[in-house]
Amino acid sequence: VPRNYDPLLHPFEVPREYTRALNATKLERVFAKPFLSSLDGHRDGVNCMAKHPKSLSTVLSGACDGEVKIWNLTKRQCIRTIQAHEGFVRGMCARFCGTSFFTVGDDKTVKQWKMESPEYGEEEEPIHTILGKTVYTGIDHHWKEAVFATCGHQVDIWDEQRTSPMCSLTWGFDSISSVKFNPIETYLLGSCASDRNIVLYDMRKSTPLKKVILNMRTNTLCWNPMEAFIFTAANEDYNLYTFDMRYLQSPVMVHMDHVSAVLDVDYSPTGKEFVSASFDKSVRIFPVHKGRSREVYHTKRMQHVITVKWTSDNKYILCGSDEMNIRLWKANASEKLGVLAPREKAAMNYNQKLKEKFQYHPQIRRIAQHRHLPKSIFCQIKEQRIMREARRRKELNRRKHSKPGSMPLVSERKKHIVAVVK
Repeated sequence: VPRNYDPLLHPFEVPREYTRALNATKLERVFAKPFLSSLDGHRDGVNCMAKHPKSLSTVLSGACDGEVKIWNLTKRQCIRTIQAHEGFVRGMCARFCGTSFFTVGDDKTVKQWKMESPEYGEEEEPIHTILGKTVYTGIDHHWKEAVFATCGHQVDIWDEQRTSPMCSLTWGFDSISSVKFNPIETYLLGSCASDRNIVLYDMRKSTPLKKVILNMRTNTLCWNPMEAFIFTAANEDYNLYTFDMRYLQSPVMVHMDHVSAVLDVDYSPTGKEFVSASFDKSVRIFPVHKGRSREVYHTKRMQHVITVKWTSDNKYILCGSDEMNIRLWKANASEKLGVLAPREKAAMNYNQKLKEKFQYHPQIRRIAQHRHLPKSIFCQIKEQRIMREARRRKELNRRKHSKPGSMPLVSERKKHIVAVVK
């Protein structure tokens, strides 16, 4: 259709678009129903999860009673249950080819299991079992080679064919809670220790590279799958810190919104957003370059969320919590599932662009940002705001009544870093 774009012929273009953007924003909030289903079957709290590297519909979960379950997400049911360990399953990861997976537990063992169910009459037994000297608290597999890393008293690098570690990496004398391989520069590892350190290692040199010490303990970290040097750390002081590993003096961004310790974090496959799980019984989605979350998910039944994963197709989020359930959420709360007609797709894209164009307009911004929160979280946010204001006021008064230059201004980003050791 030939169309005349002369602005004189379209005098009310902006008001018309504004009305459409307002309606689109309202409808987005109306259709925001992110919860899809819960996978129940565990008999104890879900402690860790792992994604299948090749199959989108397969996810693995480990519980506090040593049980491992493999789920089919399309059927939303458990396809296999293994009694893997005595005590907690502390960590699990799948091999990069997807044929097997590894679990570590409180019984000081590392076990490798087949991904397929055993044949009729066959025993459910691990392929390999490694007996360690201390309790292992985490495990992660190399993205390209038959190598995996475990952490506990120290970080051990193992070859799959051997029963003793290739090398052990230590820096300090504290227990290490999690270890993660970098998905791009695959020989780099990051680990979080309980003496408030985040330590980076290089597998080729068999030595630690550098460490950053924060004010409080970091529970876990996750590497950005698109930018090799960026990682995000989930901290006990309710915040998440995104660091550039080349410059650890201050974080790239401090992400604040949780009102209790952040227990887990996982990146989306696009590397633009990440999801965090917290002790405050909620799951939040943060854009990488913003300090505030764009979305918060919670239900009445959900207790402390211990583990969280973002699926490899960028559509869904899985979270495992204390009360034995794994919940499946949409990554985009108001997204329509299923096949879209071409006109539907075009309308959605048009509405999306309108929302972006008018996103800073007060009315539209208010509607788009409004979220209902549980009373406990709402009250804690209010309380923390008052405390933050009081601290700010106190600092301003001190600066006002002290000698000029004796109290330097410290930016919010640098406040939480104690030291960087190389």
